[in-house]
Amino acid sequence: MAKPAISLAADWQRASVVTLPPLLQGWLMEPASLTARLKRRARDFKLQVLQQQQHELPAYLQALLPDTHLAQCREVLMSCNALPCVYAQSWLPLQTLAALQPLAALGEQPLGEVIFQQKNVIRSAVEVARVQLQQPLATTVASGEYWARRSVFTLAGHPLLVAEVFLDGVLAL
Repeated sequence: MAKPAISLAADWQRASVVTLPPLLQGWLMEPASLTARLKRRARDFKLQVLQQQQHELPAYLQALLPDTHLAQCREVLMSCNALPCVYAQSWLPLQTLAALQPLAALGEQPLGEVIFQQKNVIRSAVEVARVQLQQPLATTVASGEYWARRSVFTLAGHPLLVAEVFLDGVLAL
């Protein structure tokens, strides 16, 4: 089992108490679908599934998804106009996948498109952090530190965690 490309073990803080970089503030605080915003800004949107497999939930995520031992970790790279813009990592507890079958068979469909079509979606407060990319995700994405956001969505009483890392390509949109 390959480890996720980016570790979410970071110093997460509520976005409301952090001074955010002006160029990324709108992206980090986007209240609606990030996928929809990317598609509105780009001529060409592409989602690439990097990996999707079952993992034990890391200890640093257990407080966010209590009573979860196993989860599907899904990693995707969203590109706009051939530039990598957002790396997204989602953690879907197995009980969430069992209850919400469309989430189990997303393929190349963005998770955000499914989440924001649901009724009664509850979203936790957005938290932000700087996360470290140890090795390139693609030839055009350098190793280094990037701003990220995360939140827990609850759909029909079932939680899932979504974290998005904003790559340099998003600044071109």
